This record gives sequence, C-alpha cells and structure tokens, in this order.
Amino acid sequence: MDSLVIRPVVKADLPDLMTLDHSSKSEHVWQLELRREPRMALVTASFREVRLPRAIALNYPNDPHALAEAWKRSSMMCAAIAGADTAGYLALAEPRTGAGWITDVVVAPKWRRKGIAGALLEEAHRWCIERGDRTIFFEMQSKNHPAMMLARSHGYEFCGYNDRYYSNQDIALLFARSL
Repeated sequence: MDSLVIRPVVKADLPDLMTLDHSSKSEHVWQLELRREPRMALVTASFREVRLPRAIALNYPNDPHALAEAWKRSSMMCAAIAGADTAGYLALAEPRTGAGWITDVVVAPKWRRKGIAGALLEEAHRWCIERGDRTIFFEMQSKNHPAMMLARSHGYEFCGYNDRYYSNQDIALLFARSL
C-alpha cells in the first residue's frame, strides 16, 4: 500500500470526500426484538445477529452532499490520504464534555480491508485522549455488520440503540469504548 497519511480535513477536501462511494455490503444484521409485559410495566429489548441468505447493499444513512455542513458542526474530521488518493474520512462530534461521538467512518471500496478505518479510529482515539475525553461512542446502522466488527475489534462494546434514528428510519446501534 502507498504511504498512508491521516490528517485534518480542510475545505478543499470536501468535494473528494463527497464523491467517495459511501455504500457498503453486509451479510449479517442485528435484528431487534421488543417484548412488552403490560402487567409488570416491563419492556425488554434484545438483539440477535442474523446471517442473511445473500449480501445486501447498504446505503449510507447520511447525505454525503451535506458534508460541508457536517464539517462545520464536527469537532474533528480527519482524512486518510493514500498516495494521491483520498481513501476515506472520519467525523467526530463532542455532544457533551468528556465524550467523543463518531458519526461517520467512510473508506473507499478500493481501500477497504487495508487497515484504513482502523487508522482513522486510532486518530479519533488520540484526539479524544488529548482533549481529556473519557469515553468515545461509535454509531452505526443495525445492518452495518462490517462497522460492528470494526468497532468490536478496536475495543468497543455495544451500549445501546436508538430506534428510527436515521432519516431512512433505520435503527442506530451505539458502541462505546473507555479511553
């Protein structure tokens, strides 16, 4: 692989980031099951990983053309540059003191499975530690099995979900890691 540089995103990067293929494929999903026990005022939520009969195409839940606005709102955005290619990016917000929140991790298909997403995560970890954050959260669609595997391989643990979180009404899974 060409030399990889992880650096802060600058405004001139945005057109390249918007044109990256933001879609992915998944062979597994996390299926939500809610059980209500009205007599006990109890609601139980559980997830189970389900293997699909064939891989599904997964559209990105955020609008890549809104990256300029996201860039302005993000606390940190970094780009992965491999040789002359823009290979990917990560966006992170700090919605509250002491915590970072990864909202986007995108790697171009040509550069996937080469450690770039992991390098972007490590840069986010370093940045959060420098700021004194104690926890970092990573959100993803319940259908995005590759992102779940990435999170788990970097020490994140499932910590919650938000039903109908994305504009397409998909469930967001939340993973967290102590720093």
